[in-house]
Amino acid sequence: MKITKRNGNINIFDDDKVATGILKANAEVPLEELTKAEAYNIAEEVLNRLTAEEDIISTADIRTCVYQILLERNLPVTAQHYMEYIKTKRATL
Repeated sequence: MKITKRNGNINIFDDDKVATGILKANAEVPLEELTKAEAYNIAEEVLNRLTAEEDIISTADIRTCVYQILLERNLPVTAQHYMEYIKTKRATL
């Protein structure tokens, strides 16, 4: 699957980046601890859900999907930290 970045570049979906973002957000949430395998499982679920919709998706679609999956898995604090992590990451670019 291909993604459209905010600057207009098109890249290949990288589950490492998605899983890393989830793990970094989750590192601050000891009560909702995720394993590396679980983070990659979420990244794979994102890929499966979004691939069914379109061939090229936006990074915003990925963020929204990750957030929804985290909520579905009863990880609301991790979901909140994930969105904050993404905001912080975008501000430093």
